[in-house]
This record gives sequence, structure tokens and C-alpha cells, in this order.
Amino acid sequence: MNGHCNGNDIVAEFHCNNNGSGFGELSIEAMKSALQRKHETSRKEAEDASRQSSLEAEDASRQSSLEAAVSTILRVLGEDTNRQGLLRTPKRAAEALQFFTSGYHENIHDIMNEAIFDEDHDEMVIVKDIDMFSHCEHHMVPFYGVVHIGYLPNKKILGLSKLARVVGAFSKRFQVQERLTKQIATAISEGLQTRGVAVVIEAKHMCMQMRGVQKINASTVTSTMLGFFREDPKTREEFLTLIKK
Repeated sequence: MNGHCNGNDIVAEFHCNNNGSGFGELSIEAMKSALQRKHETSRKEAEDASRQSSLEAEDASRQSSLEAAVSTILRVLGEDTNRQGLLRTPKRAAEALQFFTSGYHENIHDIMNEAIFDEDHDEMVIVKDIDMFSHCEHHMVPFYGVVHIGYLPNKKILGLSKLARVVGAFSKRFQVQERLTKQIATAISEGLQTRGVAVVIEAKHMCMQMRGVQKINASTVTSTMLGFFREDPKTREEFLTLIKK
């Protein structure tokens, strides 16, 4: 009997666990179902652990490659990577770069789906002055500013913090401000099936302040208007007035 109980057969496991006592067919089926769920859960946990291990290995490989690249840049610029102040700079810079570009690994669909709620509200929703930091894809230097978002719900609303998460996911990539503005607006429009979305970004670009024309007070304003915000001047004007107050 012990040899039989050491096997993997679900029904055998059921009988062994119950010392051979008799149960009706319904009880047997219930136990089989419970054991099956247990085995499926264990398999899913193993798959999740394997996936996590693969992601960690990928992160470690990316970190190592970035550290080597930073070290090369420092040496080409004429620095001594063995001096005290720079010993850990490649590691720190690599970690910073991974954080600055973490938006490439974020799924906008998942971010929004976690917080879409049915709500009978059809008036304008505005979240303004969302801090934004990104990197110009032309010179790999920062640009920063604020994002203003407004939308007209169509029986669905989005958790307010998720608007900031959407901004963060797109801004933590190499960007141009014009594209960033449109990506945010399009994601909200498609995710909520809104009647309209408006996005305005006001930003300063270090590539203009630190190099080139070196105009430290210059700022850039971009906008994307979709749906009613594009079609109806009064709706657009209401939004623009409210974000200025």
C-alpha cells in the first residue's frame, strides 16, 4: 500500500490520505478537483518563479553592459576610471539609466486597466501640474516640466493617480515633447473610450539651456486635442482656462 501511496495518481492520493475509508463519488470528485487545483497552482508558481528568474538575469546582463559602456565613455573623455571618485560611477550611472528608461518595460494597458471604473459622469475631469522628467532622444539630456490632462468621460473614469502613471510610463523613455504629448492623449482616449482628451505639456529642455543656443529661459509648450476638445471651441477654451488658474 505504501508503494501505491507514493505514486502521483490523484485518486490514489485521495484514498491514501483518507486511509481507504469509503466516500461517495461526489466526495471523490471534489477531492480530485481540489488536488487538481493545487497542482495547477504549483505549476503556475513554478512558471512565475522561472519568469522572474529570467527577468532578473536579463536585468543583470543589461546592467553589466551599461556599466561597461559608461566606463568606455569616461575613458574616451580622458578620465581615469580607477580614481576614487569614479570607482562606482559606472554602476551608479547604469542604475540611473535603467530607471530613466524604465518606461520601455511598462505596459500602458495594464496600468490603466487596474483602475477603470464605471461611473455616470460626463463632465470634464482635469488633473494639472503633473511633474514630468524625460530625456531628449537627440542629445540624451533631460527635459522637464508639467503635464495638464483633461478628458470627457463616456460612462468610465480612470483613477486619478493612473493619469500620472501614464505620464511616467511614456516620459521614462527617450522622447521628443511633441510625440510624448500625443502618446499620453492617445493612450487615455483609447483606454477609456472617452468623448475627448486634451493634453498640454510645458517643458524646459537642457539641450537648449546647456548647449547650442544656450537660452536658459526658453520653454516649449505642446498640445494634443482629441474628440470634443478638437471639435468644440468652447470645450477647448474651458480646458485651457481652467489649467491656467
